Formats: sequence, C-alpha cells, structure tokens
Amino acid sequence: MASIHKEIALDAAPETVWDVVRDVGAVHTRFAPGFVIDVTMEDGARLVTFGNGLVAREVIVDVDERLRRLAYSVRSERLSHHNASFQVVAAERGSRLVWIADVLPHEAAVQVGAMMEAGLVAAKTKLDCA
Repeated sequence: MASIHKEIALDAAPETVWDVVRDVGAVHTRFAPGFVIDVTMEDGARLVTFGNGLVAREVIVDVDERLRRLAYSVRSERLSHHNASFQVVAAERGSRLVWIADVLPHEAAVQVGAMMEAGLVAAKTKLDCA
C-alpha cells in the first residue's frame, strides 16, 4: 500500500482553515476552486467533480471538531483502497494543513499524489486569501 503525505503552511488562522475544511459540501467554492469544479452531497458522501474531469464518490468517515480532522474514503474501478484525511494544525504563524492518503494499488500513488499536489496549490491560493 502506498502512503502519501503532503503538507502546506498557510497564513490563515487554524480556526479559519478548519471552518473551510469541515464544510464538506463547499470544496469547489471555499477550499480548492478550479481543482474541484462541483460537489453534490449524498447521504454520508459527496460526489466530487475535479477540473481534470475525474469524478469521485468520497464517503465522509469522520469530521472531528476537537482534532480539526476530516477523514474520507474513495472506492472506484481504479482504486481498490483509498482512505485519506486532512488535519489542520496550529503553527507559530498561521496554520499547517496535513493531507495523508493511503491507496491501493501502489501504482495509483503517482496519479493520486499529483492530484494532491494540485489540490494543495489551489487550497493555498484560496485559504491564504481567507
């Protein structure tokens, strides 16, 4: 199994960043516009349309207010296993956003990692303006 770890420093306060991350239905407007172009909420999940045309059903596993952590999972014809989480951590100045994903097959890590990088660029652009 491949484990992908990504992290960015943000100027925004952790409370501000968490308010955006926890808003699971607004990824396309508040978190990473352009990277995500649409979100449709379903019972316990969100259907996410990415800017590259990929569509994924993300099951919301947990929204932990105390830890400022969002966990979700994806199953598709290309991924036999995918679980991921975002966690917002206070920093000396602003905050850090930690994104971890575990995927199978191992080869999927290249595409998933590239998408995570693009997502963090979009998120930093949006959140540093928050």
